[in-house]
Amino acid sequence: MKVLDKFNLKGQVAIVTGAATGLGKAMATALAQAGSNIVIPDVNLEAAEKTAQELAENEGIEAIAIKMDVTKEDEVNAMVEKVVERFGKIDILFNNAGIVINGKAEETSYEDWYKVIDINLNGVFLVSKAVGKVMIEQKKGSIVNISSMSGIIVNTPQCQASYNASKAGVIMLTKSLAMEWAKHNIRVNTIAPGYMKTELTKKFFESGGGEVDTWLSMTPMGRPGNPEELGAIALYLASDASSFATGSVFTIDGGYTAL
Repeated sequence: MKVLDKFNLKGQVAIVTGAATGLGKAMATALAQAGSNIVIPDVNLEAAEKTAQELAENEGIEAIAIKMDVTKEDEVNAMVEKVVERFGKIDILFNNAGIVINGKAEETSYEDWYKVIDINLNGVFLVSKAVGKVMIEQKKGSIVNISSMSGIIVNTPQCQASYNASKAGVIMLTKSLAMEWAKHNIRVNTIAPGYMKTELTKKFFESGGGEVDTWLSMTPMGRPGNPEELGAIALYLASDASSFATGSVFTIDGGYTAL
């Protein structure tokens, strides 16, 4: 097999949570361009359906949207059942759904703390558990969790203890699942992005000043990343090109954590 053939995902089935917009949409697009069918579970069903339609029309693959809250185990299990019923298998899972609530630790309510942990960490576990059972039966699969450089370093000057803790948890969960499921031929890795310019943050970065200037001054490449710059690493980890990679953290941050 030639090296480029290892990136071919034709006929495979990938679930990408929270892929209606932003980084998730960019990664789902990359997988679709490599031939994978795409499932988009998202709390925003309308946006997820729009993205699924775009992918199906533009990339010539099958794409569906399913309304799902990653913190609701019954909804997660129902989603997995629907995907298996529709496609008969699950080859790839990207745990991308996540939120951030900034605030000083001493002023953060337990409700806000728990909400971030519940979506960012508990959600990754619940979806991985449900999909993992299918992959164990298949004896094959690739799971990619989206953590953050914030799981490795503490961002400054903003205060976001809950987000940092949740993403550090995702990194250790990734390593733990990789160890447990390697015997089932399931690989589990994590992508840790740095500051990225999405549709939601574009105006923030373009306005400059304050925190933005601090972040960019601490990034050797001097700019935020673009969502499309995660496409190639997403494809690598989803495909057989990364057949010997598991339990690893792939930091894509313009050099921020190298300082």
